[in-house]
Amino acid sequence: MIGDFSPEEKDGFYKAVFSRRDVRSHFTSEPIDEKILTRILNAAHHAPSVGFSQPWNFILVKNKDVRKQVRDSFDRERLRSSTLVEDPKRSKYLSLRLEGILDCAVNICITYDPTKFGPFVIGRSSIPETGIYSVCCAIQNLWLAARAEGIGVGWVSILSNSDLKKILEIPDHVVPVAYLCLGHVSNFADKPDLESAGWLPRLGLKDVVFYEKWNNDNDPDWQQVHQMIISNLDYA
Repeated sequence: MIGDFSPEEKDGFYKAVFSRRDVRSHFTSEPIDEKILTRILNAAHHAPSVGFSQPWNFILVKNKDVRKQVRDSFDRERLRSSTLVEDPKRSKYLSLRLEGILDCAVNICITYDPTKFGPFVIGRSSIPETGIYSVCCAIQNLWLAARAEGIGVGWVSILSNSDLKKILEIPDHVVPVAYLCLGHVSNFADKPDLESAGWLPRLGLKDVVFYEKWNNDNDPDWQQVHQMIISNLDYA
């Protein structure tokens, strides 16, 4: 596994990155092969982590009754959050399909445990949030590995962490970071669902890159990169 990537391997990586989707629908009833699920989890477990703390755990959930309890939490939180916006945005929000908790093959709750390896973790003393950032790296690893295996992943963030901790019997000191739906899908969409629905546009690369200082979007020392960026390269 060590060594340079071939052109074909590079293309495969970028294909996974640009064709990854947050899947809420299109799940099929086909179960995930256990070897594939294990490979995906192993990819997540090999994510970088601050101080090599590996602060994640993965709770695998197939039980329908448990998943129904999680779905109930989603329904409550969805209605509560809808009160934060006015119509017509509210009606559009309520019309969106935002989860596949009961439709997918398996749910995975990924957590952050700040107590692993004791209170001192190299690199976390100045920026405590790097622990949760590490868990997010594991989530991204899982997502890309799943896409390479043809497995769809959907992150359900419209949930109550208090509900999750109670339903899944998570200890008080452990933080739920992501609740994911995994399963085979009938197809991967060409664009993210929320982009296709017109909820928000995709920003151009030129709109999010600065040079040397905040809000400096042009610098003579970065002209070549700047010219390539303003062409808004899109591999998707």
